[in-house]
Amino acid sequence: MSIQRIRNGRTRKRGAVLTAAALLGTATAAAGPATGATAAPNPPAPTSAARTTPDCSAAYRITRKLDGGTTWRMCWRYDTDAGLTLDRVTYQPPGAAAPIKVLDSARLAQIHVPYDDGGAEYDDLTGAGFGWGLQNLKPAECPGGTITTVKVAEVGDVKGLCTTTRARGHAYRMAGDGGSKVWQAQAKDLLVYTVNKVGWYEYITEWRFTADGTIGANVGATGSLSPVDYNATDGRGWPLGKGARGYATSHAHNVFWKLDFGLDGSTKDRIEQFDSTVTAPPAGGGGPTVKTKRTVVTKELAGDAKNMRWWRVVSGTGKNADGHARSYEIVPGHTDTHAGRGFTRHDVYFTQSRACEKFASNNIGGCAAGAGDSVDKWVNGETLTKPSVWVNIGFHHIARDEDQQPMPVHWQGFQLAPRDVTAMNPLTPADLASQNGQPDLGS
Repeated sequence: MSIQRIRNGRTRKRGAVLTAAALLGTATAAAGPATGATAAPNPPAPTSAARTTPDCSAAYRITRKLDGGTTWRMCWRYDTDAGLTLDRVTYQPPGAAAPIKVLDSARLAQIHVPYDDGGAEYDDLTGAGFGWGLQNLKPAECPGGTITTVKVAEVGDVKGLCTTTRARGHAYRMAGDGGSKVWQAQAKDLLVYTVNKVGWYEYITEWRFTADGTIGANVGATGSLSPVDYNATDGRGWPLGKGARGYATSHAHNVFWKLDFGLDGSTKDRIEQFDSTVTAPPAGGGGPTVKTKRTVVTKELAGDAKNMRWWRVVSGTGKNADGHARSYEIVPGHTDTHAGRGFTRHDVYFTQSRACEKFASNNIGGCAAGAGDSVDKWVNGETLTKPSVWVNIGFHHIARDEDQQPMPVHWQGFQLAPRDVTAMNPLTPADLASQNGQPDLGS
């Protein structure tokens, strides 16, 4: 079923959760640990230990043991509005007695595409058939991995879900102060991704899981520029092709993700914001100083990224072997914040979790009348007891000659970086495992 965008339209389409037709195997990666990469001191088991096997049937289960011994486990499902959703995501570092629960749920929450001339604006997930546009993947698009068949309503079976591992380069490197000793390991990441076609664009929805506990969320846009938007001769486009006759209209891709944590299986996660302030050097000499302030976010917040500002989600119960609260830091990638709509003006949102609040704009979750249909309307001062996290990463696309044809992938996304989830780097070599705290001189 081919679905094209409707110009000027923000038509609502209600989808359904879909099932998979093929078994996604749970066999772990065959490669052994990287040379010299053994477990650091074992972290304590989570307060509410996650299940060793995710609570879903084998057809929806992903389990992968990476080089170095880290194991990721999760469930997946597919929705004709949101596309790929990952549930019950757990991370088990090498030597850990049990998996650590990280995310209850993670998925896209909107791809909002306004054109610079004001003539077109799309909500690709809930208004342009994103989920129905799941693409069949060729084996070459999933090298060394497994392609799983997904049943898509009104479309049929699509070989559309890739699970594979991919080399990333150095996981770490450290040279000893004396002699020729070098500690290093090469990393392979677990990748889970789909490709969805909306109009002329194709979106790669990619989730990346690393051996050190980091999660990457990225969307890559490729395909083709819209052939019906080459009339931007008013300064809102860029000339493509011979001379200066066809001006491709500039536009934005405002991509939203929705994350529901559940660190250590707790429902008491909290949000913290950190701001660092730099003071100029004193007139009498010395260097500049920096002071970092922590603010506990107790009420719903529309947050703006600033220099030396960051947020983390903190477990309400779990601690690492050093007694420090486990947390995940939100690390946004480059973003072009779009001020055209209320929901695109902010970089992160923290809202009290509600089942009907599903999409960052053009929401079709069935909220009560008057609740608003975008995430900015849900930030109203309510106390956060079970926060949902929304991340907005924007890209202002001013086309270039190299965008033809097909268009090279342009990526936008963010990372969730573990902060005090383990007492040390989970890949710490055995002969450095005693150096927790102040390192030894001459390592």
